[in-house]
Amino acid sequence: MWWTWMEHWALEGLEIRLRMSDEEGRVLRSRRSNYKAFVPPVNEDAVRRAEDNRAVKAASNGLLNLEHVINRKVELRRKAELLKSELVKDVDIHFNEFVNNFIEECTVLESTSATPPLHSENLEKDGHKVRGLRPPPEHGKLFVSRRSLLDELFEVNHIRTIYHMFIALLILFILSTLVVDCIDEGRLVLEFDLLVYAFGNIPIVISTWLCMFLTTLIIPYGLFSTWARGYRASSHRNIRCLFFGFFYMMFQMLGLGFIPTYIVIQYNLPPASRFIIILEQVRLIMKAHSFVRENVPRVFTFTKEKTSIVPVPQVTQYLYFLFAPTLIYRDNYPRNPSIRWGYVATKFSQVMGCLFYAYYVFVRLCIPLFRNISQEPFSLRVLVLCIFNSILPGVLILFLAFFAFLHCWLNAFAEMLRFADRMFYKDWWNSTSFANYYRTWNVVVHDWLYYYAYRDFLWFFGRKFKAAAMLSVFTVSAVVHEYALAICFGFFYPVLFILFMCFGMLFNFILHDRRKGPIWNVIMWTSLFLGQGVLLCLYSQEWYAQRQCPVNNPTFLDFVKPRSWTCRLHFEN
Repeated sequence: MWWTWMEHWALEGLEIRLRMSDEEGRVLRSRRSNYKAFVPPVNEDAVRRAEDNRAVKAASNGLLNLEHVINRKVELRRKAELLKSELVKDVDIHFNEFVNNFIEECTVLESTSATPPLHSENLEKDGHKVRGLRPPPEHGKLFVSRRSLLDELFEVNHIRTIYHMFIALLILFILSTLVVDCIDEGRLVLEFDLLVYAFGNIPIVISTWLCMFLTTLIIPYGLFSTWARGYRASSHRNIRCLFFGFFYMMFQMLGLGFIPTYIVIQYNLPPASRFIIILEQVRLIMKAHSFVRENVPRVFTFTKEKTSIVPVPQVTQYLYFLFAPTLIYRDNYPRNPSIRWGYVATKFSQVMGCLFYAYYVFVRLCIPLFRNISQEPFSLRVLVLCIFNSILPGVLILFLAFFAFLHCWLNAFAEMLRFADRMFYKDWWNSTSFANYYRTWNVVVHDWLYYYAYRDFLWFFGRKFKAAAMLSVFTVSAVVHEYALAICFGFFYPVLFILFMCFGMLFNFILHDRRKGPIWNVIMWTSLFLGQGVLLCLYSQEWYAQRQCPVNNPTFLDFVKPRSWTCRLHFEN
């Protein structure tokens, strides 16, 4: 649309200039006719000859002007075509974001104004909030059709060049590994033993995931459907809610909480296989909670209305939600008209490329650094060098995890499901505050924490407890992250929890949204790089210490105390 406006504007300008030229010509001709009236008869022939010469020149000038106008029109059209792509990529990104935010705010305002008095009566009674009814779902997240930000940015040649630079770095990692293998082994070593070890026991992983998925599909939906269909006619509604709520909580804690963790530890699965089960465990718990949380208020509203249709979603809607790349339940989502299978294949191939990229990062940058570091005497110099040497691989792993999961994996599933809202992340790299970074890094998880942890906390306790609500959200996020790392690595070393709760909370209040300017973006990136170096260094040290200094009869203190603190003493003795 932008280039159409430019062409229209250029053509209008040309028409205006032609009309001005015609008016000037008419004025000049009228002046010449007036002038001829005062010319003596003696000079009539000379004047006529001069006018004929000027007419010939004017005709030639007219042809030249017409040709010049046509050339200018063609040139303007060509320039408009050249500017078309840049205008779309540069302006439409910000324009679409503005329109989406504007539509979302307008929808929220309309839903707020259209809310019937029933909700205000239920939410506030005699100056106190009634906790039996949650805010209606229309006050939550609004899904609109939009592309992922990187898909739009990769259409710009300058941004796509950065992507090509990472591919070139991967090629150099591969060549470096091949050359070192040829020199050390005298042959090419293409075994990928690290990947084979990390993703071991795949049959156990697949069977465990199938059990988790099927139970999440059957039990929460069955409990909610049975509870909702008999809630209005029940004479003991509170007892009915407690009864079904108890079974639902038992399923969340035992079926999805304890049993997958027990399987991971009992079969001693390798790290990547553990990550698959634990991350799916957390995802399904959040999905089930969102389904129940969004539909229970509809049943409460149904009991106060005269309609006879019980608001129970269809099982196909719940099944679609379990696969959809979002943690916020809706009966329907915006859908694309078709599936681009070439796009799906490209995204899955990029995920595989990121896996091999991470493999070469560990092989070339991490394993040689950490293999024998636990045997060296501890000193501040060794720790500082370890942290700064870990910054580059830590940042690369951060970028790979973001690109592989939040962009490629989620977009691939969204395309197969024709899920149209692709805002899984925002421009977190432009953040000038950690508060904005937390909101834009992982929009999928942030939405769940915002609507079901932060806003529900404020609804239950009141809006004056915003600081306590933020602290509770940080605590929940830090505990879940540390739980996943502890189970997947096989040891408890709360480095991420301490960084998250101490430095993360501190930076969230210091580097807040009022911090603007490039210097704050530099500070944010510096802190992020340094944090990635600390995490990779300390967790890698502990990983090798656990294997190089095993404990035969471990006590509870041995599980809590980091092994890397005492492993050097073991080698010295």
